[in-house]
Amino acid sequence: MAIGLGIVLVVAGLVLVLDVINWDTTAVDTEMLGWILVAAGVLALLLSLLVNHQRSRTTVVEEHRNLGPRER
Repeated sequence: MAIGLGIVLVVAGLVLVLDVINWDTTAVDTEMLGWILVAAGVLALLLSLLVNHQRSRTTVVEEHRNLGPRER
């Protein structure tokens, strides 16, 4: 889920940085907002890859005890 969010943030940030959509706003600097979204997207991607890497390194140990025949 975080990988998809990271990709969406990077794409939205690059759209704003490269002026693909030109908004006429004076209150918000769209280029700076775009760079912030790109940085947040890259951070989300790196964190999600780190968490997935740690999850795949876990090992499971199963212990089976053979106690012999049961007494009745």
